Amino acid sequence: MIETLFKAYTPLFIWIGLGLALSRFTPDKLAKWLGQLLYWVGVPLQLLVLARHTNASIGLLIPEIGVAVVLLSLTLALLTWWLWQGFMSQKTKPEEQSIEVSDSLKRASLGSFILATILGNTGFVGLTLTQVLTSPENTDWAVLFSLTNNVFGTYGIAVLIASYFGQKDTENHWWIQFRDIATVPSLWAFFIGLNTQFVKLPVEIESGLEQSVWVVIALALLLVGLRLGTIKEYKNLDIAIIASVLKVFIVPLLVGLGATFFGINGEQRLVLVLMSGTPTGLSVLILAEVYDLDRNLLASSIALTFVGLFLALPLWLIWFG
Repeated sequence: MIETLFKAYTPLFIWIGLGLALSRFTPDKLAKWLGQLLYWVGVPLQLLVLARHTNASIGLLIPEIGVAVVLLSLTLALLTWWLWQGFMSQKTKPEEQSIEVSDSLKRASLGSFILATILGNTGFVGLTLTQVLTSPENTDWAVLFSLTNNVFGTYGIAVLIASYFGQKDTENHWWIQFRDIATVPSLWAFFIGLNTQFVKLPVEIESGLEQSVWVVIALALLLVGLRLGTIKEYKNLDIAIIASVLKVFIVPLLVGLGATFFGINGEQRLVLVLMSGTPTGLSVLILAEVYDLDRNLLASSIALTFVGLFLALPLWLIWFG
């Protein structure tokens, strides 16, 4: 088991470590440029390739579960934020309360807290873990869950949230947020890939597309390292810890218990737990670059959820494996 986990985490350490090292010598514009490149080209290319090779004949069960997990995470995030603000307001002195509440309720921080809780790294970390820890016949479950998380979560409801909380200087209208969702390149890439499964491409092109997915993963992990290297202070560490506990521990525990209740057991249940308990998705950094969110909170959540995954993974293997 240790050897298997070592193989799964090796690329994470290599590319994030490289990003941390490069962050000391490269300008901040590199991270912004890389984030834009992944948003417009990298992630759409990955979804295109995955959609072309996904067996959608297993039905709507997995997409429905994926949507339910996102909505569950969103509900827990909003409830936890409300309870946390109430707790902080009671701790704050009366003469300081208005200032503290005003600072803690910044739109960017609330939007970032929600995104850190609901968006998992299913495309990079989740698929890697399920390929190592489960049988090949369950790969379609993981792929469909990842696609649902990306389409409905990352580039669906998350764009709506990021657009609403990130564009603080412009008046928000429903048609502006609808435009933001409709123009997301990853959504178009997914539907194009799904509807071109019957198109047979030359072997060289198919092989090149599959290899490009690993390039996207490497660049995304590199972006994480670059952003983590720019963190000078952990001002939002307390909020990031709360988001990380929800993301890595609470949500997958509820998913595992719910799967057991509905009769889903074995490796299929483990797939659902692993995919719902992945670290905060790298895509939140891309959304942060595009919509000007709280990068420090999001980067802190990514770092903490990666650490939390090491603690949680043995529990999921024992309880739900």
